[in-house]
Amino acid sequence: MKVIPREKHCVSRKDISPGALKVMARLRDREHQAYLVGGAVRDLLLGGHPKDFDIATDATPEEVHALFGNSRIIGRRFRIVHVRFGREVIEVTTFRGHHDDTEAITGAKRSSRGLLLRDNVFGTLEEDAVRRDLTVNALYYDSGSFEVFDQVGGLDDLEARQVRVIGDPATRYREDPVRMLRCLRFAAKLDFKVEKSSGAAIPRLAALLDDIPPARLFDEFGKLFLTGNAQATLRLLREYRCFEHLFPDSARLADSDPFYDRLLDAAMGNTDQRIRQDKPVTPAFILAAVLWPAVCERRQQLENQGEKPVPAMHSAGQEIVAQACQRIAIPRRFSMPMREIWEMQLRLPRTEGKRAMELMSKRRFRAAYDFLLLREQAGEDCSGLGATWTRLQEEHGPIEIVDSPEDRRPPRRRRRGGRRRPAPPA
Repeated sequence: MKVIPREKHCVSRKDISPGALKVMARLRDREHQAYLVGGAVRDLLLGGHPKDFDIATDATPEEVHALFGNSRIIGRRFRIVHVRFGREVIEVTTFRGHHDDTEAITGAKRSSRGLLLRDNVFGTLEEDAVRRDLTVNALYYDSGSFEVFDQVGGLDDLEARQVRVIGDPATRYREDPVRMLRCLRFAAKLDFKVEKSSGAAIPRLAALLDDIPPARLFDEFGKLFLTGNAQATLRLLREYRCFEHLFPDSARLADSDPFYDRLLDAAMGNTDQRIRQDKPVTPAFILAAVLWPAVCERRQQLENQGEKPVPAMHSAGQEIVAQACQRIAIPRRFSMPMREIWEMQLRLPRTEGKRAMELMSKRRFRAAYDFLLLREQAGEDCSGLGATWTRLQEEHGPIEIVDSPEDRRPPRRRRRGGRRRPAPPA
């Protein structure tokens, strides 16, 4: 274990959340070890300003929960404690230990392919460091002694500006295939390279992502594409052959058609720009862009079979969303706007008279208009529709939004509890 004293690193208590400092101080007062860990330490060493602060300790989840009335234990695969200070949540984890042949007794469980299903195995600081995913995320800061602890060479990798998986990459990816996505996500976020052996195993094992539950992959989707580094992340996902296991049809079409390649890249770049400008972003729009290649292909197939453009688009949207949800669980609050954005592309050529005014009053018009501009930015010839709609909006100014029937759906009635009484005998 390498110990870096205060005078040889740049981490300062004044840059750490007061809530995190309180949690560490109380744990130390009860004779527990407590360290700031993970991305917060990494970002502080790189001169950044972390938004989240995680704590690692030798106290069990139950012991942590007993010390903080403002806390709750969450998780099943690995139990953690959330300690809340107003809107801030400090995540506290117990040191993880090594697995052995007594996994069934110690709280760990694997699938037949090596995937960790449950991981409540507790250990020491040294064991915890080795169990973490990436070296740059396995650095610990002691707010009592002001020292930084490095067990796995994380400081060297920060200096080399590379992301490296701790341990044997193939074994670690089999334990949890999402680690492949995390490796690429952090490389994009930090603008680091992927260490050679860590990267070489990803294309060979990317198919393991097919075993990840769709709900978990949707959570990862948000981290990959809605945190300000979508463009760089997409390029790495495609380079390391992971994108095809998230969106197989879109990946195939983007590999073969330069237009779809440019469209996906532009969508990610625009999303990153909006985040930098503190503008709102939604999974619905970026998913609409990601799935657009597959929707266009299916729509063309249906039209070739004799369907009219509008019903063909409607059916294609339904089918592609259903297929996508088998891999990534897209909530209906996002899938419905996606389909409206797609279907409205067929109505945008109607730019005259009352039809134009009616279209501009639709809730999804602005998103559909932005999607049209994205198509033009990627090189599609839309006969100047983008400029036409820009002019119409400037001429008419703000227009009252009219909700669609889906937006006006009444709230679901609450079902009364209790069992239905049997009918009286005749």
